[in-house]
Amino acid sequence: VHFVESGGGSVQPGDSLRLSCAASGFTKEDYVIGWFREAPGKERQGVASIRSIDGSIVYGDSVKGRFIASRDKALKTASLQMNSLESEDAAVYYCAIDLNPRGITSMTDFLRGMDWWGQGTQVTVSS
Repeated sequence: VHFVESGGGSVQPGDSLRLSCAASGFTKEDYVIGWFREAPGKERQGVASIRSIDGSIVYGDSVKGRFIASRDKALKTASLQMNSLESEDAAVYYCAIDLNPRGITSMTDFLRGMDWWGQGTQVTVSS
């Protein structure tokens, strides 16, 4: 699986960023694509996941109400609109895919099921 990730950058608290992810190299129609993030000294944290066939979305608790995930099923792309960014959101964000999804109801499920992920994109939030 190959990923093309884009959209990271450096912003101030309260600003917005949009991450995009294009996945290729697989033929499955039913998969879950999403993001997790890693920051120095912190555990890996699931951010959001979205299922290709029905668009069902699961968010991590810390981003609910601020981040919005979407996908284009035909193009195998996904986007993450990140609003009201906080300093705690600063991390490397990785696009990931689960090619054998079961019912994903939490970020724990998503993190356990990830098969592939990209190189990551840096998001910096500071004043």
